[in-house]
Amino acid sequence: MSLTGQHVAVLGGTSGIGLAVAAAAAEQDAKVTVVSSRQTSVDRAKAELPSGVTGRVTNLADAGQVRDLFDTLGPLDHLVYTAGDPLLLTPLADLDIDTARKFFELRYFGALTAVQAAAPHLAPTGSITLTSGTAGIRPGPGFVVAASVCTAMEGLTRALAVELAPIRVNAVMPGVVRTPLWDPMPQDMRDQLYRDNAAATPLRRVAGPDDIARGYLYFLSQPHATGTVITLDGGAVLV
Repeated sequence: MSLTGQHVAVLGGTSGIGLAVAAAAAEQDAKVTVVSSRQTSVDRAKAELPSGVTGRVTNLADAGQVRDLFDTLGPLDHLVYTAGDPLLLTPLADLDIDTARKFFELRYFGALTAVQAAAPHLAPTGSITLTSGTAGIRPGPGFVVAASVCTAMEGLTRALAVELAPIRVNAVMPGVVRTPLWDPMPQDMRDQLYRDNAAATPLRRVAGPDDIARGYLYFLSQPHATGTVITLDGGAVLV
């Protein structure tokens, strides 16, 4: 199933996994639009991506801006949602509930808002690919909020696959990936995280964004997958 000439919007497409998805889709001759809340991020991404990729600045927490985005983008074949704030990893005893609610804004409600606004513009043969994470099935201490969001995204994926059919709705569940998501961590802690994760997984390596992007591209081009969550974690949930 060729992506040539198909319009792919990647929300969160200026960094990490989203940037890798945008690059992979553009290499398959898709028409790609990347979306971020910051103009500097859009400009930086466009400088890295193949020529012809367009960028838009939209606050994904603002429903009005999101509706305007899709009204002006026009017909769409595929929506990919990878946007997310840095992980909120806090022990339950120290958790601020208002902060926890805010964490859902971009990762869950941002995705829900984007799908609601994009659906009328999507081709019946098109797709939506959302993002979860292995924290939902294998959380660690301090992962109360992160695990909750990941699990919510899986339920959202299945419900949307039923409601929006024949549009295909799927999700990718990455494990630990070398992306800016972990940048708030001190360098030594981040390096240790990668070493520990690689040592504990069957494949003995930590994924890069390009590895995970292949999962999203699979869903864009697989015509018989919907309501499916694919796990790309090097086997971490098995051990």
